[in-house]
Amino acid sequence: MEVVNDNSCSWVNDLNPRTNITTLSSDLSCEWLVIGAGYTGLSAARKLGQLFPNQKILLVDAQLAGEGASSRNSGYLVDTTLNDGFTSNKELENYKKKSDIYKLGIDVVKKFIKEHQVDCDWNECGKYFASSNTEDKKILENFSYTLSKLDFEYNFIFKKDLTKRLGTNFYNVALHTKGGILLHPGKLVRAMIDTLPENVTLYENSLLLNWKKINGLINCNFKNGSIKSKKIIFATNGFLKSLGIKVNYNFPITLTASMTRPLTEQEFTLIGKPKEWGVLPVRPMGATIRMTKDRRILIRNTAEVHNPSHMSKSNLEKRSIKQKIGIKKRFPQLPDDIIQSTWSGIVSRTRNSSQIFEEIQENVFVAGCYNGSGIGVGTLFGEQIALKASGENSNEIKIIEKRNKPTLLPPQPFLNLGIKTRLFYERLRAKSDI
Repeated sequence: MEVVNDNSCSWVNDLNPRTNITTLSSDLSCEWLVIGAGYTGLSAARKLGQLFPNQKILLVDAQLAGEGASSRNSGYLVDTTLNDGFTSNKELENYKKKSDIYKLGIDVVKKFIKEHQVDCDWNECGKYFASSNTEDKKILENFSYTLSKLDFEYNFIFKKDLTKRLGTNFYNVALHTKGGILLHPGKLVRAMIDTLPENVTLYENSLLLNWKKINGLINCNFKNGSIKSKKIIFATNGFLKSLGIKVNYNFPITLTASMTRPLTEQEFTLIGKPKEWGVLPVRPMGATIRMTKDRRILIRNTAEVHNPSHMSKSNLEKRSIKQKIGIKKRFPQLPDDIIQSTWSGIVSRTRNSSQIFEEIQENVFVAGCYNGSGIGVGTLFGEQIALKASGENSNEIKIIEKRNKPTLLPPQPFLNLGIKTRLFYERLRAKSDI
């Protein structure tokens, strides 16, 4: 599956283009091979480089490092989630397992930022779960019971105060949680690339065609070369299935987002000069909205079963129309032509919203499937899968291993039919907030 680089993402376009790009063009061997250079792969390679400074570590990505889902998400480092199926009282224990992992994810990203003095527009402003539908107050109340039992700080906010905080009178009710963090995902992942240890060699635009274990070594064939490795870590997240890994336990969903140009001083004044904020939907298919540090508005309001490798310009334009409508519903005073870019990205899902973290064969390890929480959890899982592959243990691994394991998916064509049906149903339920 050829993965296409494109220049449609604002987060990526904010960065200076990299020039030190190497593509695999020969046959190599190494002690360690990491496939996938997003948050997970970069974190795994960094940890391996620290653990084994005298060993050869190769990190390979099918496209430009960090320019897949890692820099195409909405930039939320979450402490809590609402739409993952773990909000009833009987599932409180499972929700705690998940939130414990989120906390570890925040901690590991914080540690990296502090150690390397990273500027990624870090803002500990929390996040809003918000809805225009007053009936959704009941959903938020039920969610608040779970948060209370786990000692999360939150507060309810209603239309008048929401209008002041967000610059839009669209929302009627919200629950604000204090532990969430907003950041610039492109800047964060670029810093992870720039700080790789010297004994880690990065190869980009190098597509893995197939892999197989032969005589105890993992043999990987790429488009223009091959690599033999003693151990391998797969960190391809939404592309695990395309590599034949845990195919009955994970599936990719394609999301599409748009971002406006920076608002002018006059436009910013019109909406009340709000501070940076982030809104997540109460219902699964509602819109994710952000006001960024530099006065841009991001919206994500589509999710679908689609070819994960590429979305054409014409298809992006169709989805951009939906996002323009979503922005105008919230900010009717802003111009019609305010959207600057539209892009797609992949999120990896499991049936029960759990993550993959395991050794699938001897010396073959995999971490992924973050169900939309990849910044923190992906960084955490990369570091910890490297430790696990090294034969080490940690308190973090013990906490990760306590989670519920991913459950088996139904076979095709029932899987795609079920996903499409569920997405259609959720779109109808969230229609007013798209």
